[in-house]
Amino acid sequence: MNARPVLVIGRTGQVAQALAHVGGARVVCLGRPDADLKNPASLAQALDRHMPVSVINAGGFTLVDRAETEPDEARRLNVDGPRALALACRERGVPLVHLSTDCVFDGDLARAYRPDDATNPICTYGRTKLDGEHAVAQELGEHLIVRVSWIFSRFGHNFVRTMLSLASTREDVSVVSDQVGCPTYAPALAAALLAIAQRIAEPGFDAWGIYHLAGQGETDRASLARDIFASSARHGGPVARVSDVPTSAYPTPARRPLNARLDMTRTADVFGIDLPPWQEGLDEAMPVLIREIANA
Repeated sequence: MNARPVLVIGRTGQVAQALAHVGGARVVCLGRPDADLKNPASLAQALDRHMPVSVINAGGFTLVDRAETEPDEARRLNVDGPRALALACRERGVPLVHLSTDCVFDGDLARAYRPDDATNPICTYGRTKLDGEHAVAQELGEHLIVRVSWIFSRFGHNFVRTMLSLASTREDVSVVSDQVGCPTYAPALAAALLAIAQRIAEPGFDAWGIYHLAGQGETDRASLARDIFASSARHGGPVARVSDVPTSAYPTPARRPLNARLDMTRTADVFGIDLPPWQEGLDEAMPVLIREIANA
């Protein structure tokens, strides 16, 4: 194994925490002020200090609804920061894995989205993430854009934690049933990202570009909530009845794509990676989440 670490930009988000948990000594995770996407000098200094074999950008503005009222901040973190990071990587000959999102699509396609499908974001967050993809590609040839979706884990804020928290205080929850996606367990995602980050540092790798990475299996939000409560029940945690509602009855500041399914064929073909079924991750994370919510 190469002794040089994988440098992760980000420290407190779900994916960054999962990368630190899974990667151990192979990974250096840096957040502000040590690696600040709004401070290009700090990014360059982090690269010089740690001399990584590759970089994973797991940082950025990820609050989808808040991006509607803070578009400038979202753009600084999702476009300007990644551009500066890509430039610093280019100057040092370091390949970059930049995480993006299903929100670059409008959700109108009838099948799972492939990396080469046309993009058409329908919210500010999605537009800034797409512009960030373009910025990285313009500055650095040796890059991968990895789009991810519906991430959950024991780390940070996510849909699973939200459902369990609601069930601890109420008997019924209403959940949208017309948003479909592929839930993704952050530790499984992290293991795949680390394998990819090592592979792209090998001599001769040239399959640069856009990839999709999400858990096996698709579901809608309401069905996912029912699976969450079924897993919680098996582990002695809170449960609630789920009422299906359409997205139109649950308006949010930012529109989400109704179809967030991502096709992983290219990722499997190039890297030999298929993430496990998301249900496995749900059962693995559940005991810790139940304890944390009970003690909150």
